[in-house]
Amino acid sequence: MLDMCVNQGAGLQSIALQAAPRVIAMASHGDQQGELPLLWSLCSTLVGFGYPVAVLDATTAESDDNPGLVQLLEDGCWRGDESTEPLSWSVIPAALGLQQLGFQKSGQALPLDPLVGLFQNFGVIVIYARAEVLTVLLPNSEIEPLLTVSPVKMSSVTAYQALKQMLLNANLRPTVANIVCEPVLNTAMANHSPLKNLQECALTFLDYRLDSLAVRALQPQECRADDMHRLASRLLENAMPLHRNHFVGSH
Repeated sequence: MLDMCVNQGAGLQSIALQAAPRVIAMASHGDQQGELPLLWSLCSTLVGFGYPVAVLDATTAESDDNPGLVQLLEDGCWRGDESTEPLSWSVIPAALGLQQLGFQKSGQALPLDPLVGLFQNFGVIVIYARAEVLTVLLPNSEIEPLLTVSPVKMSSVTAYQALKQMLLNANLRPTVANIVCEPVLNTAMANHSPLKNLQECALTFLDYRLDSLAVRALQPQECRADDMHRLASRLLENAMPLHRNHFVGSH
């Protein structure tokens, strides 16, 4: 799968591309009903900011019929595309490629260094992967992976499992987005929300006080623009730049 979105931020892209690509991350913990709409809204917001976005989707494996990151790592170029013009938004299968990067890390090299030569035309790289993948790729980085909590049953349980892995295994402190699909009408509902459960578990078992940003969704796939702007800005503040001089070698 390689999805392209129509360029909506051409006027701002030349400014955004002057800086090194920045890496942000989103933890997948099985709550795709909440995660995917938020991911698409986040990408749209980043494009609106003027950043061409590449999503490395580690929940989807590359194949000959569905090429992605592993083929890019092997070939060193975009298949069938000699243009250097940036794309505004691409979703790239990346399960095998990110696994390969995790295995190849050695010495002082960063696991993500090889991406610099491949994604120099993008402003933001979003890694969408399970917590165990992020702990290998981003240990002790300043990145705050986005962790979604939604009203979906079991969301707080799987979010806690992801939080525990990231915090204990890689010292990754996530940015938590609490998806609120309707107003909380009373205190009893608020006290039994998935977010409240997650916060209590984090404090009790991990001694970790968890803050969150609310994302109000009037419909399942609609997030308010002001909420998304605040969330996107928070993630960019803690993004990791991929400087071009970190990349050694050529394909």
